Amino acid sequence: MILTSTPTRSVGPLTALRQAMTMAWRSLLQIRHKPTELLDLSVQPVMFTLLFTYVFGGAIAGSPGAYLDFAFGGLVVQNALFLSIYAAIGLATDLRQGLHDRFRSMPIARSAPLAGRLLADVVRQLWSFAVLLVVGFVLGFRPDAGPAALLGAAAVLVVFTLAFSWIPVWIGVLARDPEKVQVFGFVLVLPITFTSNALVPLDTMPGPLRAWVALNPVTAANDTLRSLLTGTTPLGPPLLATLAWSAAVTLVFATAAMRALARR
Repeated sequence: MILTSTPTRSVGPLTALRQAMTMAWRSLLQIRHKPTELLDLSVQPVMFTLLFTYVFGGAIAGSPGAYLDFAFGGLVVQNALFLSIYAAIGLATDLRQGLHDRFRSMPIARSAPLAGRLLADVVRQLWSFAVLLVVGFVLGFRPDAGPAALLGAAAVLVVFTLAFSWIPVWIGVLARDPEKVQVFGFVLVLPITFTSNALVPLDTMPGPLRAWVALNPVTAANDTLRSLLTGTTPLGPPLLATLAWSAAVTLVFATAAMRALARR
């Protein structure tokens, strides 16, 4: 798509979507010049899966295979949340280099650069999800799910991680420094993922922690993925909770991020 040099006050929704897709394609093309990013997207899920399966598997479930059946859905969600920090780091890099100011001077939708970052993040998430499925299959995980359930799991994963991507994006706008975004992002993601039922069954935890884990939005996402991939938990309640949390987080932090970006 060719962007004209004549400023406009506003653009239509379809034009804004095309511009966002152009920005997403720009973000994905950066992988060609920085192939280590694709390596990160591929190595991290493999490392997490091998590490937790073989370190925790025997102690928690009796065998790595049994543990993988329990933890695979949680590993997918955990990996996706860690990857969501990439969009914020890219945004902070654009802000520090002044590239975002150049975008604002162009006749494109104000939301296009940010929306493009998030759309590119969807592609990264789906790639990483596919890598996890392959690794899990090699290690012996056999999802009790047909094509519709796998597509549903991918859709839920995208919705949930896109919603929670707004939190590091908001941090990225405020911090303006990619290194700070990475630090704050991990400080946020580590506690919320490890205080969920992603890696350890809820009934093994002490009472006060169990109460928080039951309310943790990551727990709802874990149970939704488990239900879709293995059918071991009911789907309805965790799916509704996941969608509700996603809507609430998007409403609060997307608004905060856009306002912070407009004030720059």
